[in-house]
Amino acid sequence: MTDIASAKADLNLNGYLDIEVDPTLDLVEEIEKLKKEKNAIILAHYYQESEIQDIADYTGDSLGLSQKAAETDADIIVFAGVHFMAETAKMLSPEKKVLLPDLKAGCSLADSCPPDIFRKFKAKHPDHIVVSYINCTAELKTLTDIVCTSTNAVHIIESIPEDQPIIFAPDKNLGAYLVKKTGRDMILWNGACMVHEIFAMEKIVKLLNRHPEAKFIAHPECEPQLLEIADFIGSTSSLIRYTRESDADTFIVGTEVGILHQMQKYSPNKTFIPAPPNNTCACNECPHMKRNTMEKLYLCMKHELPEIILPEHIIRDGIAPINRMMEISAKAGL
Repeated sequence: MTDIASAKADLNLNGYLDIEVDPTLDLVEEIEKLKKEKNAIILAHYYQESEIQDIADYTGDSLGLSQKAAETDADIIVFAGVHFMAETAKMLSPEKKVLLPDLKAGCSLADSCPPDIFRKFKAKHPDHIVVSYINCTAELKTLTDIVCTSTNAVHIIESIPEDQPIIFAPDKNLGAYLVKKTGRDMILWNGACMVHEIFAMEKIVKLLNRHPEAKFIAHPECEPQLLEIADFIGSTSSLIRYTRESDADTFIVGTEVGILHQMQKYSPNKTFIPAPPNNTCACNECPHMKRNTMEKLYLCMKHELPEIILPEHIIRDGIAPINRMMEISAKAGL
C-alpha cells in the first residue's frame, strides 16, 4: 500500500492524513501555492494558532466565516476550526468542497448535546420551541426552530412571544445569561464549553486587584459568577472590537487564549492578559482547536482530505433555523 493510500486508510482512526511532511518545506509558501492552484480559501477561527490565523483569507466567528465563504467563488473551503463549524460552512455552501484539517477537532459544547438524547428530551416538551446556539452539530440544528449567535441571542429570544415556552440548547451558561438579560423562564439544556468553565474566579479577582486599571472582558459562555464581575460581555468579534475602541490600556480576557493574537495585532500598544484557569496551565487553550496545525493544513489542501460530507436532509433541515435567525435579524436591521 502506498503512503497516501495507507494514510487515507488510517484517516478514520487519526482524523487526519498521517503523512510525514518534509521539514525543509516552506509551509506558508506551499499553502499559498495550493490556494491559487485549487481556487481555495482558508477560514480560521480566532482560537486557532497565530500562524494559521495569519495565513487565512478570513478570520472571525464561526457563522461569520461560513457566510463570508458562501459569498466567494472559491471551489474549496478549508475551515481551520472545529467540526461543527465546517458543517455549517457546508450547509451554507453545499456546492463547494469543504475540508477540515483534522476531523477529530471537535467541541466539548457541541458534544455535550447528543442529538438522539436531545430528540427524546424535546419530545417531553411538545409545546416548546427550540432555540439553539450556533455552536452545535448539524444534526442538532435539524431539531431546532431558531439558531442564534452570542451576538444576536438576546434579540432572538426577545423576538419570541412571551407566552411561547422555550428550550435553549446546548449551553447552560449562555442560557442563564439570556434568562437574566431577557427575563424569560427557559428550559436550559445542561451543556457547557470546557474552556469557558475552567476559569478560576479567585485568580481573576487577584489579577484585578494587581491591575486595578484593567478591564475584565468575558464571553457569555463563561459561568454566571464570572459574568457578574465582567466590565464587558460579548462574542469573540465583539470582544476584539471593544478592546480596539476602549480607552483602557489593559484587559484581562475571559475566553480562549488564541483571541489575544488578533487583539494584539489591532492594538499593539495595549496589554492583554489571559484569564487564568483553575489548573496549573499558564493559559487556557481549547485542545480541539489546537488539533489543527500548519502541517495538517498543508496536507489537507494538497490531498483534499478530510472532506465534510453531509446528507441532503441534514443540509435542508439544518439550514432552516439558520435562515429563520437571519430573517429575524434582517427585520430588526441587525
